[in-house]
Amino acid sequence: MKYFVTTIWLIFSIAGYAQNRTIKGKVLDHFETTLAEVYIYNPTTGKHTHTIENGMFSLPKNNQGDTLVIRLLGFETKRITLKENDFVTPMIIKLDPKIIQLDELILTQEIDPINVINKIDIKTNPVNSSQEILRKVPGLFIGQHAGGGKAEQIFLRGFDVDHGTDVAISVDGMPVNMVSHAHGQGYADLHFVIPETIKNVDFGKGPHYANQGNFNTAGYVSFSTREKFDANQLHLEIGKFNTFRTLGLFNLLEASERQKAILALEYIESDGPFESPQNFNRINLHSKYTTMLSDNNKVSLAVSHFTSRWDASGQIPIRAVESELISRFGAIDDTEGGTTSRTNINGTYSKFISDKTTFITNAFYSHYDFELYSNFTFFLNDPINGDQIKQREDRTIFGFSTKINHKSSIGDIETDLNFGFGLRNDNIKDNELSRTLYRRETLENISLGNVNETNTYAFINTVFDMGKVKITPAIRLDYFKNLYEDALLSTFETKATTKAIASPKFKISYDFLDNFNVFVKTGIGFHSNDTRVVIARQGNQILPKAYGADLGINWKPFSDLFVNSTAWYLGLEQEFVYVGDEGIVEPSGKTRRLGIDFSARYQLNKWLFFDSDFTYTYARSIEASEGEDYIPLAPKVTATGGISVDNLNNFSGGIQYRYLGDRAANEDHSIIAAGYTVIDANLNYEWNNISLGVAFENLLNTEWNEAQFATESRLNNELEPTEEIHFTPGAPFFVKGTITYSF
Repeated sequence: MKYFVTTIWLIFSIAGYAQNRTIKGKVLDHFETTLAEVYIYNPTTGKHTHTIENGMFSLPKNNQGDTLVIRLLGFETKRITLKENDFVTPMIIKLDPKIIQLDELILTQEIDPINVINKIDIKTNPVNSSQEILRKVPGLFIGQHAGGGKAEQIFLRGFDVDHGTDVAISVDGMPVNMVSHAHGQGYADLHFVIPETIKNVDFGKGPHYANQGNFNTAGYVSFSTREKFDANQLHLEIGKFNTFRTLGLFNLLEASERQKAILALEYIESDGPFESPQNFNRINLHSKYTTMLSDNNKVSLAVSHFTSRWDASGQIPIRAVESELISRFGAIDDTEGGTTSRTNINGTYSKFISDKTTFITNAFYSHYDFELYSNFTFFLNDPINGDQIKQREDRTIFGFSTKINHKSSIGDIETDLNFGFGLRNDNIKDNELSRTLYRRETLENISLGNVNETNTYAFINTVFDMGKVKITPAIRLDYFKNLYEDALLSTFETKATTKAIASPKFKISYDFLDNFNVFVKTGIGFHSNDTRVVIARQGNQILPKAYGADLGINWKPFSDLFVNSTAWYLGLEQEFVYVGDEGIVEPSGKTRRLGIDFSARYQLNKWLFFDSDFTYTYARSIEASEGEDYIPLAPKVTATGGISVDNLNNFSGGIQYRYLGDRAANEDHSIIAAGYTVIDANLNYEWNNISLGVAFENLLNTEWNEAQFATESRLNNELEPTEEIHFTPGAPFFVKGTITYSF
């Protein structure tokens, strides 16, 4: 009897062991580049996992003869029957790229379903200009109003974000937003990014993300760059208004399996449609080296540099055009313009600590300079010399960020723990606002000083995966120290303030079906105030909070249709208002926004895609009386969409529209910023190694205003000032041809 019991125990032990064997491996693409977020599934046991940042995975409870399903959108699905050797030697799995097929998408297999939208857009509408980079975020609008070299104006979730006050932007973990910038808080100039180097665009809306800190109120956008190009390329664009762009993309270590190096060079120039030529030019350089170490850890080093200069016609008043003093493309002061440059060094180390734990750290350094000349009010303050101002700074940024990811389980509950910490320091010399004449003579220093601002932070975020339900609590801690040396004081003095803030977050999602997901997000975020404002207010209102909540769905009602819809709320303790006559940003009062976001992606067949994004926002100031509570320039209705063709008999292209509705330009809605609809189109044909293309911007030659402000100004022949819309005209019909040679 004892022998029989022992035998039965051994049989069940062996069977249990056989069903609990762990498979380990790595997933790569056809370039030997690791793939993250790949879905690994064992249909026999029902167990699944995703690859981590370095492509590694570990899946328990497998047996010889089981089938593994390996799936990632945009790649061929692979099925592998497990052999005994797979349990001994880590698997190396390679996925081949393919045209995206929406019917293969299963929402429960995606880590973040909303970012499926971006994966589809990048594949079907590749980014080919720096202006289009941010437009890849559904519901995000941009506008340019200073000669092509100034950072774009951003609109998102009912915010006129100016140049980045309420959207956190980063590239490969390096922050783009500039704190205490000479032109405005949060200034985010992405022109140092060559669009063809972008691999992925990660985004989120609302203040719900623990790994995102300063400026993450309306949302965040995080870019990652390529380690390898699909092919070496030489690219040339020529268009109207003396527009010229040339680009080179090069793989430098094609023969090496464990090492990759790329080099990208870009040059752009254009005069724009203006009567006074913009004389815009920009030079970009980007290089990145990546190597896999012997222990499968990874090191990468990226270096980039850009420099740009431009002249600008600036914003012009409607009355000057209506009186025929100037045309829509004329200027009141055509001596506006500027120069800027940025040099970046960014190193990243990824370590595979164990089967379930990864460590990623990056350190970055930037040197940045900026000089901008503007004239918003013309002769309002100085009827003799005019109101031109200069904003200038010389900045050094350094910092690091470290993230650790650990996967484990508590019974049948899978957990995914993410925590991290980091630091950023901005050292700004000669942060200047001055009154100038013709960009040559400084008439008066309005402010001049040195800023030193340090932000240290830590966060923790844990996903509890219970199958259909996922719960994600999180919290972030930030500490700031602001230093300011006012050079206009007669005696030397350093003024300082410190402040800390805790930002809790919470998310819960429920998968009703494989293709129907409901989620709720809540969180507190913040945007820091300009150091000069903080010091002037003696440390009060340093870090105004944003309180947000989202209720939304991700849904595939049909196999070829993906829909995301979200109802949201966002309340801010403090807004920033742009003051045109001084060219600065100053704090205002509390605000409340409620809105609806809607996005849809539909694949009509293997080569035809439809996309549509719609937003509606109700935005009001809480502390103002009714009728005086409009938030100037806050978008109310936006819509974008179009149809794209992907590789139909070597042809690709599409037609896209964007719509921005009328909106209040001042607090009582007595001045309106007119809306517009603009339609663009493109067509490309590939023949062997050559690609030919033509792009049409503003296809219907719509008369539209790209940037608008309600500003009080006075012209040199006027006795009294007038407050009205001042605008930068949007480009008229524009066509450019492109040719690309791949080798």
